[in-house]
Amino acid sequence: MKKLPTIPLGRLILRPFTLDDAAVVQELAGDPYIAETTLYIPYPYEDGMAEAWIKTHSHQFDEDRSLELAIVHKEENDVIGAICIGINRKFDHGELAYWVGKKYKNNGYCTEAAKGIVEYAFAELNLNRIFARYLGKNPASGKVMEKLGMKYEGILRQHVKKSGQYEDLVYYGLLKDEFV
Repeated sequence: MKKLPTIPLGRLILRPFTLDDAAVVQELAGDPYIAETTLYIPYPYEDGMAEAWIKTHSHQFDEDRSLELAIVHKEENDVIGAICIGINRKFDHGELAYWVGKKYKNNGYCTEAAKGIVEYAFAELNLNRIFARYLGKNPASGKVMEKLGMKYEGILRQHVKKSGQYEDLVYYGLLKDEFV
């Protein structure tokens, strides 16, 4: 089995989740705000979901399918969110996805974590391209993508249905040789 990495950053550490993190994941991901602003996180976030999700991470990394890490605030040592690169080896690209708990937003944590995992994806996973998407009603996520130097690539109009509503997906992309 490949060992999930730990990536130290300025104010944050990106590290593997442990089952001890499940309660805080359930608390943070269980906030209706997180479900509203992400594509796949459900509301309500039921008991056992966090544990089941955490148990998939090592296998997914070992199979070269994804790198999922906890975003941890260095000073408080608190898990504040999650960040992931979904890996497609056939095309050497990855999909960036992230969320931080509502009480931690607007502090630049997503941008710092995203820069760290994107740098790792290009340098260590040898990916050529990273793309990301956000629900049209969550433009703050697009600001994170722009701060990484990602380029706007387009909108898939009413492409998904979330909570009974059709939603646009806005796509951004970044090539390895564009990353600074």
